[in-house]
Amino acid sequence: MADFIEGKRPVVEALRTGVPMKCVLLGDYVRKDGLVEDILRKAKRADVPVKLVPRRTLDERSERGSHQGVLAQAKPFGYVGIGEIADAAARRTAERDGRALVILLDHITDAGNFGAIARSAETVGACGLVIPNKRSARVEASTYKSSAGAIAHLPVAQVSNLVQAMMRLKEEGFWIAGATEHASDVIWDVNLKGKIALVMGNEQEGLSRLVMEHCDLLAKLPVEGEVASLNVAQAATACMYEWLRQNR
Repeated sequence: MADFIEGKRPVVEALRTGVPMKCVLLGDYVRKDGLVEDILRKAKRADVPVKLVPRRTLDERSERGSHQGVLAQAKPFGYVGIGEIADAAARRTAERDGRALVILLDHITDAGNFGAIARSAETVGACGLVIPNKRSARVEASTYKSSAGAIAHLPVAQVSNLVQAMMRLKEEGFWIAGATEHASDVIWDVNLKGKIALVMGNEQEGLSRLVMEHCDLLAKLPVEGEVASLNVAQAATACMYEWLRQNR
């Protein structure tokens, strides 16, 4: 199903954050106000066509019935293959003294967590994200906002088998580091120098057994408070910055 953004302010925000769009559908009955003018201005600047359509067209395509006379149709995200991420990593290691980072997500399902992880990954200079093609959050229009636009600058591979992707990265010289509270070693004491593929687990269940078995390293974040663990997006960010610190 096409990914539609509904409502005046969400469409303005999507245009502002650079969500790739096929077109904006504007009701032929809508009166121009400040938000509509902003939509028209931003759409023109982004070379996104605006089509005038009857209310029925908007009603038929609206999932939530909150379109306010405006719908924007986002373009499908352009996923890459695991080979393209491996190639990007090879280029990165040549440029940066042999260091590279790839993030693998073991069935992260929350869209907000996914976007936040993408933002951190792009910020630390990761070569890409790898996600399963089933039972996992995917790149949607909302991801551009939750990642603060970072997803537009980060290659994302959808794979049918995460373990096979891990094996491919091992062949490319990566060490696979799994983040889990069940690890015996604190991440500060684990060697993350060089080419690291960091695997983060599902929000409720953590890393799956099979994924954990194929990790070369397991590490946990130190916890001194009463709360058992961090949100997965927060934990991923902390782990990525430890990789960056060790490789500075």
